[in-house]
Amino acid sequence: MSAAFEEYAKHAKAHSASILNGIADDAKVAGVQCETVQVVQDHPYKAIVATAKDKGCDLIVMASHGRSGIAAVVLGSVTAKVLTHTTIPVLVCH
Repeated sequence: MSAAFEEYAKHAKAHSASILNGIADDAKVAGVQCETVQVVQDHPYKAIVATAKDKGCDLIVMASHGRSGIAAVVLGSVTAKVLTHTTIPVLVCH
């Protein structure tokens, strides 16, 4: 089972790197400074809050999918958790 997890992690990291590289390229073309970071953490909100703090960010920008009802309860909301666990201002785009 650990071999399967390691293989999954390897592919996930490569896929993430591909997406982040594309974003960095788009930012460069647009003349926008961009630094990408990959963080492995069981709780995404913890990674977002810690990375923003470590990088000295003055704003966190996140999307909201707007799930409601049981989907919001079961899936939770990374955005809501970031909002409640950081002192850095958060801009939520819906």
